[in-house]
Amino acid sequence: MEIKEMVAFEGPNVHSHYPVIQAIVDLGEFDNVPTKDINGFNQHLLKALPSLVEHQCSLGRPGGFVQRLNEGTLLGHALEHTILELQALAGMDAIYGKTRWTGRPGLYRIVYEYQAKEAALEAARLATAMFNNLIAGRDIRVEPVVEQIKRIAAETEPGPSTVALLKACRDRGIPYLRLGSGSLYQLGYGWRQKRIQATVTGLSSCIGADVAADKSLTKELLAASGIPVPYGGTACGEDASWELARSLLAEGIPSLAVKPECANQGKGVSLRLVTEEEVRRAYRLAASYGPKVVVEWYIPGRHYRLLVVGDQVAAASERLAAHIVGDGQGTLAELVDQVNRDPLRGEDHEKPLTKIKIDEVVRNHLARVGLTLNYRPARGEVVYLRENANLSTGGVAIDVTNEVHPENALIAIRAARAVGLDVAGIDLVATNIALPITQGGGAIIEVNACPGIRMHHHPSRGRPRDAAGAIIDHLFPKGSPSRIPLVSVTGTNGKTTVSRLIAHFLACAGVRVGLCTTDGISIGGQMVLKGDTTGPRSARTVLMDPTVEAAVLETARGGILRGGLSFESCDVAVVTNVSDDHLGQDEIQSIEDLADLKCLVAEMARPDGYAVLNADDPLVAQMAERLKAPVIYFSLGHDSMVIAAHRAAGGRAMLVKNGQIIMAQGRSEQRLVAVKAVPVALDGHCRHQLANCLAGAAAGWGLGLESDLLRTGLKSFGTGKNTNPGRFNLYEAGDFRVIIDYGHNPAGLREVFSAARELQPSRLVGVVGLPGDRSDEAARQLGRVAGSGLDYVYIKEDRDRRGRRLGEVADLLLEGVLDSGIEPNQVEIILDEVSAAEAALEAALPGDLVLIFYEKYEPVVDLVTRWCRKDFGRRGERMVGGL
Repeated sequence: MEIKEMVAFEGPNVHSHYPVIQAIVDLGEFDNVPTKDINGFNQHLLKALPSLVEHQCSLGRPGGFVQRLNEGTLLGHALEHTILELQALAGMDAIYGKTRWTGRPGLYRIVYEYQAKEAALEAARLATAMFNNLIAGRDIRVEPVVEQIKRIAAETEPGPSTVALLKACRDRGIPYLRLGSGSLYQLGYGWRQKRIQATVTGLSSCIGADVAADKSLTKELLAASGIPVPYGGTACGEDASWELARSLLAEGIPSLAVKPECANQGKGVSLRLVTEEEVRRAYRLAASYGPKVVVEWYIPGRHYRLLVVGDQVAAASERLAAHIVGDGQGTLAELVDQVNRDPLRGEDHEKPLTKIKIDEVVRNHLARVGLTLNYRPARGEVVYLRENANLSTGGVAIDVTNEVHPENALIAIRAARAVGLDVAGIDLVATNIALPITQGGGAIIEVNACPGIRMHHHPSRGRPRDAAGAIIDHLFPKGSPSRIPLVSVTGTNGKTTVSRLIAHFLACAGVRVGLCTTDGISIGGQMVLKGDTTGPRSARTVLMDPTVEAAVLETARGGILRGGLSFESCDVAVVTNVSDDHLGQDEIQSIEDLADLKCLVAEMARPDGYAVLNADDPLVAQMAERLKAPVIYFSLGHDSMVIAAHRAAGGRAMLVKNGQIIMAQGRSEQRLVAVKAVPVALDGHCRHQLANCLAGAAAGWGLGLESDLLRTGLKSFGTGKNTNPGRFNLYEAGDFRVIIDYGHNPAGLREVFSAARELQPSRLVGVVGLPGDRSDEAARQLGRVAGSGLDYVYIKEDRDRRGRRLGEVADLLLEGVLDSGIEPNQVEIILDEVSAAEAALEAALPGDLVLIFYEKYEPVVDLVTRWCRKDFGRRGERMVGGL
């Protein structure tokens, strides 16, 4: 067995609306071999993973999967369940999976749910290795496999503070994107976005974070603000540290604390120091984190952490240092091992608590109180292993939020402001947090710019506090939007025109639009990235741009299949049509498969948004049955059964009636604009562009745009290269005309031919080609359509032949063209696109209409523009329908 490829879908995808991984697995010689016929496989698998007996499989009851094993299932199916079970044993909730044959010998597609991407990818690799060992009769151990998956999850997944923040976002309907592989996240889209990195927010001052990292400067600023802090100073060097310590002790300070000037999580901190040996040893520990150390008065008392968010204390905890409660038998070392086996304790920050670490600080502290790790405490005896109370060194927390005295809360808030932080963890020592520290003695000992919040969500005692929710509400106060208007457009043909038209409407409204199309990404009307940008990565680029006020995303078949969607919902989804294109690729075998794929976009329309569907296309119209969002139908007619039933139920529709584009809802109708006033529709002759106008206007209506603005947008959206480049662009070149279009499938060509015939040319001449990744029959079919619709055909090839040999696609197209009945002398093959177009222009006769279906727009439009500017006594270039 071998994994050929894997892809992780992080958003809605063709398999699920939730994250899944797709693995293509080659079963090799075991293709079509049931597991019961592989010697000992079932028995050894269940021995290694006895918990598989709980899997229900398609039978819907525990034991269902085992029954399938005994009856005889394929290795791919067994692998799917094993991957899911390994994730479950590693503490990840993943239950959905499916396995299907790809149609290629031995290759199966396994789709399975995941929570931790890198760990889930590793689970598939490890499960495959396990199966190969089982097949070979070798023993396997599952425990190391599960530990490996856990380790990768801990290394690659966000920590508990970030996880809590992301959950708070989901609870509030705030979308988020992970930026990079760490804990940096974007919350919200476009100009509404905010950023977090763990608990540091985008509103935090960079200077404030730097100040908080400098303990001496922090103390200086707090003291200047009248906030009590420990008396002391900084030193560089072991001797200098002892000299400072000796001077402080001489002033009557009972004991000292030594810590790195720039460190966090209690690293390198030593407390209650009184002797030269202790200070020097503490210096050497602290200096391992940086040359400068802080030597200050150790203030006795209880240790508290106050979480300041904005202008409030959102939570407060009393922190207890790592400690052991004796059982009368075990040594301290043995009891630490026992405590660390608690499943709530992790190696670092991945769990509510951290394992107790035995290090030099612990040994020094025990030595100071006359103990070693071999000491056996009596039953109930509490032994503290260190004095600093950080959770990162094994401490625990008790919630005291309701006990904080208002004066202490105000001091904490003032401390955060003095440093320059909007979110801060204020470490405070006091005899009792319920008493003002100005009266009972106490001080602020540290200000943290990136406070952990797991202690507030998972206190050892007391009420959990929604610290993450407080931070998210601080970033997005109640009523503050986190989203921008988002439109996703899919379909076989017309996607680009519809996307451009919607962006045009929004631009007319003064909105800065991020637009993705087959041409590239534009922001505010300026192209920022050229190329086919109709996949999830391009959509993500738009959603990440902090200047974008609305997003219009052309969403193509390939992007959905290869990467899914980059957004979890949209305000308006548009499906233009579904026709024969790309069939036979990526296991899309039928037009129904293609419709099912495109329906994913419509399914992402939110219940408070709209799905815009083509009522004239039965496959699109019936998608309404699967949607949560209300539907706006569009139709070139006005009296179909679909429209009648929809309007009878009070639904919306964008229609053509008596030469007018009509906005209809229920029985009411509003005339929007005359068809003849819409340039791109060419007086109604270009019916496919008219349909695109209806789809775009329906989307604008769904976005809440006013009818006057839609009317203005339709009238000003022309056929030229400045508004809709490469989509039925019509030029007059003296005594003949030229149309440049992107048509590249049978339905697209038929629509263009129909519109072109309406212009009553003497001959219709075409330059046609087809991408090399289409099937042989698709190429022949396109040739038949071209031969039937054109009077003269030039066959060219794309420069990117997509694995085909030179001339192969042209030969297939020629077969189809000749099948149509056209005379052989009416067909030429000129493989280079520009050369074929130039030949068509050279040979054009008066009254001809030359259709150029391009692969690369710029070379073709440059050629046509130059041709029209030649002085042949012709009228020169004029873009019919305006720019």
